[in-house]
Amino acid sequence: MDNKILKLIPQRPPFLFIDSILEESLERVVAVKKLTGEEDFFKGHFPNNPVFPGVLMCEATFQTGAYLMALRGEGAGDDKLALVTRIGQCKFKNMAKPGDELVITVDFTEMLANAAYMKGKITSQNKTIMTIEFTATLVDKA
Repeated sequence: MDNKILKLIPQRPPFLFIDSILEESLERVVAVKKLTGEEDFFKGHFPNNPVFPGVLMCEATFQTGAYLMALRGEGAGDDKLALVTRIGQCKFKNMAKPGDELVITVDFTEMLANAAYMKGKITSQNKTIMTIEFTATLVDKA
């Protein structure tokens, strides 16, 4: 586990879905998630044919986006929280299974007021698994 990830985003195990960062800039972050097969969700999704849930692929992309926002100085702080407020154009093209190493790429599109627009993609072994567009907005902590 990369300590910089823990420093920059609020998610923690067992709900942290990025393991390390391969590349980072103010415009793009590339993260990795290794699916070991030992994760609890595989026990029920689906028994005897485990598949990484699509909603968790989305979450891994959102967490990579939160890391990108933090790098840009637009991330959550002591008084702010970044929440996903829009999801669009999500397409699942292949399944992710135990043993796969997912490469999660998030590109920054634009910042309008307190909303960050981003595009994400997950690949494994050079195959596209998922693509998505999303927006995260900074809100005051309750």
